Amino acid sequence: MQKTLVVIAGPTAIGKTNLTIKLAKSYNSEIISADSRQIFKEMTIGTAVPEPEELAAVPHHFIQNISIHDHYNASTYEHEALAKLQALFEHHDIIFMTGGSGMYIEAVCTGIDDMPDIDSKIRKEAKKLLENEGIEALQKILKTVDPDYFTETDISNPARLIRGVEIYWQTGKPFSSFRKKQIRQRDFNIVRISLDTDRQELHNRINQRVDEMIKKGLINEVKSLSQWQELVPLKTVGYQEIFKYLNGEISLTEAKALVKRNTRRYARKQLSWFRRNKSTAWFAPTEFDTIKKHINHALK
Repeated sequence: MQKTLVVIAGPTAIGKTNLTIKLAKSYNSEIISADSRQIFKEMTIGTAVPEPEELAAVPHHFIQNISIHDHYNASTYEHEALAKLQALFEHHDIIFMTGGSGMYIEAVCTGIDDMPDIDSKIRKEAKKLLENEGIEALQKILKTVDPDYFTETDISNPARLIRGVEIYWQTGKPFSSFRKKQIRQRDFNIVRISLDTDRQELHNRINQRVDEMIKKGLINEVKSLSQWQELVPLKTVGYQEIFKYLNGEISLTEAKALVKRNTRRYARKQLSWFRRNKSTAWFAPTEFDTIKKHINHALK
């Protein structure tokens, strides 16, 4: 049997973790996380890291294994995830990858383009702009110099914005012009599955998840990270809104409402990203048996 990577993608709160664990257990397999925030040790509640019993049910990789102080990007993830896959395929015919970070998934499935090196001076300037003027300043610049990338990326993710601005400042050319999208052939088969459900159902799941995060102690988790709130990994949904509350800029009620709204917006971006790949098969998160039949058919 050809070695196969099964990707279970979809928007936040859709139920990827539960489904993928069930599938991995049924195939006696392992799971590679493709989540650009769950990879950080210091971020647990706000990134919806799987519960300890879930992590114990099936071996997981790339969950909370680096620090928010470490430099990490999709290119690094590509090299590390491919090396991990090679090792896992020595013992398994099928491995599962799940997460909502489209860039990480594409890095493994098709590779990402080689980008020009960024001068440390430019990198510092971009970071300084974020710290002094906020994410809105980066959004404004990127929308002007690279509207193509602006419309397709997650503009609430400062790392994506900084990358686009840095490339333009370094080369005078838009980031999108370097993205040739040349597919790198992998030596394993790839089965792409994405999850979706009724829009109101998804919104309800998102709202419930945010409420659960607050109950689990999200406020205290974010408070413990306050001294590092200018770091790029923490400029993310679920953290930046609570920082505003802790800084006295908004009320807790307003912060919770913003987290829910921004998470719903992020989910729409995720769905748009995954719909671009025409080889993706779409299912509801409850269709376990149908999904397994689809996988078995692909393995033949």
